[in-house]
Amino acid sequence: MTVRAAVVRHGIPVLVALALSAEAPLAQQAPATPQEVSVVGLFVSPGSGQPHVVLQGKRDRRRFAMAIGLAEANGIAVPLENRVPPRPLTHDLFLTLFGRLRVTVTKVVITDLRDDIYYATVYLDASGKEMQLDSRPSDAIALAIRAKAPVFAEDRVFEKSERLLPPPTSPPGQRI
Repeated sequence: MTVRAAVVRHGIPVLVALALSAEAPLAQQAPATPQEVSVVGLFVSPGSGQPHVVLQGKRDRRRFAMAIGLAEANGIAVPLENRVPPRPLTHDLFLTLFGRLRVTVTKVVITDLRDDIYYATVYLDASGKEMQLDSRPSDAIALAIRAKAPVFAEDRVFEKSERLLPPPTSPPGQRI
């Protein structure tokens, strides 16, 4: 029996069933979840001298760059290059404090980009109790790298960041 014949013969119940079955694949799709990202580079913008960190999604390979401060760029670069500074940097100090308090960094999520400002949350485990801290993404990334915790970014961050990208004709900046 064709769909048209079923609708003519059985009326509204068949239409409702068809409508529901047509939407079923959409309803079964997994909700948008943050994707894990990797730090793939640090560079200094040639025009402004502003450091940037470049993150790439592990699921879809999209990239975005965030402007960060020089101290934060150094805080990210030091552990990536496996360098040990003669004295602890701020992020090292925080991780030492967390360790002594039996608190671990479990993950970092870059949650949003609003008014050209990125937002992040640091997730902590304190004796089985989850805690969340609002953070600048650059500090959160520096902590996560040291703690060997994953960094995630919400899809909306990638989407909003794409609108901020410079035209492809701009020259690459100096790598840090």
